[in-house]
Amino acid sequence: MKTGQSLGSRLAGAVSGGALRVFLIVVGLFWLVPTIGLLLSSLRAPEDIAASGWWKVFTEPSQITFDSYSKLLQNEDITNSLLNTVWITVPATLLVVVIGSLAGYAFAWMEFPGRDWWFLGVVGLLVVPVQVALIPIAELFGKIGIFGSVVGVVLFHVGFGLPFAVFLLRNFFAEIPRELLEAARLDGAGELRLFFRVVMPLGAPAIAALGIFQFLWVWNDLLVALIFSDSGSQPITVALQTQVRQFGNNIDVLAPGAFISMVVPLAVFFAFQRQFVSGVMAGAVK
Repeated sequence: MKTGQSLGSRLAGAVSGGALRVFLIVVGLFWLVPTIGLLLSSLRAPEDIAASGWWKVFTEPSQITFDSYSKLLQNEDITNSLLNTVWITVPATLLVVVIGSLAGYAFAWMEFPGRDWWFLGVVGLLVVPVQVALIPIAELFGKIGIFGSVVGVVLFHVGFGLPFAVFLLRNFFAEIPRELLEAARLDGAGELRLFFRVVMPLGAPAIAALGIFQFLWVWNDLLVALIFSDSGSQPITVALQTQVRQFGNNIDVLAPGAFISMVVPLAVFFAFQRQFVSGVMAGAVK
């Protein structure tokens, strides 16, 4: 250690090495404790859950059983809600990514009348709270016959996801060197070919980050699904809330259902964490 260093410099040097890694590992383990506890609870019988905490599994491994998951698969409300969650989340994510990418490219590199004013309108939509639009859009969906359906839930998520998507991707695409796009145009590339061959590969980190944000938001949503879905189109969040309200002691279904609902977003995040970090860092640098 160099002499003459201040206390702040020495502390900064210490935390930038092994001490920081140990601290982050401890924080990560604490962050995973609820997930681990829910997993172990889902593998215990209801009477064991009522008698002691989930940590009892470590001293009595014989408590572990898959009966709760077998019972969960026999519960049509939960299994149908899982399918509905997929039918809602996947289209809502893909539509926002595709439409947001095309619109972001148009606002960044295409000239059309009122482009800047239209973009300011999109930015203005970012400040509109979801709660403000619930009743008017519910009435609109009721008039056109899609209220209570999967289509209605998807369209609501797409409508409120697009302003952020367009804003994020437009700012990212605008940083692409103009010379690169002009060279592609000189080679005869049209706008669509330019978008798919040049812009999309360069914008892949930002697009991946947007897709993860949208997927997590839609998958974990309760408010919108609670209002715009019915018993035949409700996702897993609403189905679990209904189970709690109707069968407060139905823990052998609630625990595995809640774990499945939690583990899917975690799996998606960890599977695409490299792309997510690349997108966030690219946006920070630009």
